[in-house]
Amino acid sequence: MRILFAILACVAGLTVAHPAAAADHAPWDTLLSRYVRESADGVNRVDYAAWKASAPDRAALTAYVAALQGERPSALPRADAFAYWANLYNAVTVEVILARYPVRSIRDIRSEGGGLKGLIGPWQTKRVTVEGKRLSLDEIENAVMRPTFADPRVHYALNCASIGCPNLRTRAFRGATLEADLDAAARAYIGHPRGVQVTPQGLRLSTIYKWYAGDFGDAAALRAHLARYAPPALAAQIRASTRVAGYGYDWSLNGTERQ
Repeated sequence: MRILFAILACVAGLTVAHPAAAADHAPWDTLLSRYVRESADGVNRVDYAAWKASAPDRAALTAYVAALQGERPSALPRADAFAYWANLYNAVTVEVILARYPVRSIRDIRSEGGGLKGLIGPWQTKRVTVEGKRLSLDEIENAVMRPTFADPRVHYALNCASIGCPNLRTRAFRGATLEADLDAAARAYIGHPRGVQVTPQGLRLSTIYKWYAGDFGDAAALRAHLARYAPPALAAQIRASTRVAGYGYDWSLNGTERQ
């Protein structure tokens, strides 16, 4: 496994001899601005029905994903490589939903040849080829981004087409603004009830913080992380809390039909 991580870390952009120009994410900007809706309740939703009905925009998404597969993220600076992988993951996830829409949840879509793990969700199917490596969504997240960038904000950048997930942005990630954009994504999620709730019994958190506990550290480190990005009143409550009362996650599709 360490060998696999080392290979994929190289692909992801850790070893950069001659930085290349960042990928063109303008087509992704256009599609996101057209179909992602910012809602009053703080959850961004995607108009999958309209997107699926537009053959030109489905083709534009396919072309964007194909163009990314022709790039060399190993030749990108670290921030541009992070943006590349996050945009690729999110674009492919939208492709998966559009191919099966209407669907109630991404977990209703099975992986191809995924064994028991493939019974729930599409994450095991090999979907893209990057620098000769055939990768699934699961591998992009867990074998490339998490070990390569070692940044818990990875979890605020990736969208799994679910209400419980951090928002799909209305613009692509880019290396030049990555730090500010990741901080904003963390603040938006932690400051929303689907990320953190304070109850008389203790904190009720998104299950993200349970699934990926190792990325956030021990209980004290997690509270510090949450407080760092929470609005002031919530941050004070987080610091004062001594226990986690439970976890939750809404796997319902993040489509506009849920508004």
